[in-house]
Amino acid sequence: MAKLTIDDLKKIREKTLPTLCLGSCSERAKITLHMGTCGVAAGAGPVMDALKEEMAAARRDDIRVVVSACAGMCSSEPNVTVEIKGADPVVYQHMDGPRMRQVFRRHVLRGEVQAEFALMRQSAFAPPAGGAK
Repeated sequence: MAKLTIDDLKKIREKTLPTLCLGSCSERAKITLHMGTCGVAAGAGPVMDALKEEMAAARRDDIRVVVSACAGMCSSEPNVTVEIKGADPVVYQHMDGPRMRQVFRRHVLRGEVQAEFALMRQSAFAPPAGGAK
């Protein structure tokens, strides 16, 4: 089998990216609450409680909530990752109940990134700065 080049990978990305969905094609948003040991110790429980209340009030079936392990950024826990279809994922740090409510209402429902709580914006398909050519 021939080795793939960067150009080959770019062509594959351009061809498949439009067909990818967040979990299911009817899903518009995915919220990942990182609840590893460090996240729970830092207060992820109240963040989850606030998120559950917001989800119940919003009554939206196009938003999925996922619990995962530590994202490897223990000093910034509790962390929450918000993925909106067609936009780069945003990782929020030092979350608590009021912050979770604000992120849910403004970012998840209205699409307004809450930069004051954001740790980073991820782009899974973009090469790192100064990286692959």
